[in-house]
Amino acid sequence: MPPVAAAQQDRLNWLIRGVAALPEGERPWCAGAVVAAGRGQDVLVEAAFGWAVRYAAYDAATDRGVELPRERWVPMRAGRDADADTAGRDTAFPNTAFPNAAGRDTVFDLASLTKLFTTIVAMRCAERGEIDLDGRVAAYAPEFTAAAEHGITVRQLLTHTSGLLPELPLYEYDGHEQRLARLRAEPPTTAPGTARRYSDLNFLLLQRVVERAAGRPLDRLVRDDITDPLGMAATRFRPPRAWLPRIAATEDQRRPWAKLDRGMLRGVVHDENAHALGGVAGHAGLFSTAADLTLLCRALLGGGPPVLRPESVDLMLTAPGLGFEVDQPWFMGELAGRGAAGHTGFTGTSLVIDRATSSFLVLLANTVHPRRRPADSAPRAAAGTALARALGQVR
Repeated sequence: MPPVAAAQQDRLNWLIRGVAALPEGERPWCAGAVVAAGRGQDVLVEAAFGWAVRYAAYDAATDRGVELPRERWVPMRAGRDADADTAGRDTAFPNTAFPNAAGRDTVFDLASLTKLFTTIVAMRCAERGEIDLDGRVAAYAPEFTAAAEHGITVRQLLTHTSGLLPELPLYEYDGHEQRLARLRAEPPTTAPGTARRYSDLNFLLLQRVVERAAGRPLDRLVRDDITDPLGMAATRFRPPRAWLPRIAATEDQRRPWAKLDRGMLRGVVHDENAHALGGVAGHAGLFSTAADLTLLCRALLGGGPPVLRPESVDLMLTAPGLGFEVDQPWFMGELAGRGAAGHTGFTGTSLVIDRATSSFLVLLANTVHPRRRPADSAPRAAAGTALARALGQVR
């Protein structure tokens, strides 16, 4: 990491200490977290705190996690390049690796950060002339009869203005074809183009559009268009079993708090619909690391191998944004306000790119381990504010 001025380092220490506290206390925000932040091509912060795996189950009677034996807890790990045998530990943060070995950094279920990858794939399809952003969904996937009837466009999917419901219980249907049949027939509840309502269904339809237009499945498109060109070797749908020791656990998924009874999840997608659809879905299903997401952020900031033309990046990251949320202080904190763009994921993940300061912030946590709780993005916003103030010291 590059040397930084003392004033900036004080602010970065504030960021680090804030994330370090997240796995602590009687009701911690998460079992563990990994944070990576930087400016331009420089990584200023890369740290891990707490535990990737701590609980065997959740006990509804006591409203507490059932802890594994202490020797079976798995620490969060950060970093890409160092040798694990010589990895240092920051004495101020005893659960923190600074950094860890290549191939050992913690892999997270990204949840809705998957939508960013589906968006980039769609933009690549547009650049190749395979889709028109203002073209109708029916031109590429005519079997989606409700979208055809109501004239839903690709851009409306990307801007969440299709009018579709936020989600459908596709996991309740038997068989892949029945699930897709329900999706194909689902009409919008408001006229397309008239109102914004965030919806997973938009990206399930977008998945089918890009797959039909490009003639390849989404997982291959993500690999060909994004992860291989950027060297993101730890990013993929349906991670192999060999990755399991690196993967953060998510939820003890049981009714009534969850939608399915699947037990403690690790290495399989948390989202119930993505699971029902085979683990590859436009809205959820990707697994990745903070180090890999750093490569993506740096590419979108204009460094490293480009994955999109500059004009495509502008469309994605400029209000109202395509796929990306723009200037949302509820999870960006003081990074918002000058055109910052990013997204969050239900499992505890978030990513912010601020082109005004050429900065990025990746915060990955397992907030649903051992079970989901009401959403709270205050820690994400606090991290964004800490980074914004650190960068303000040298602006």
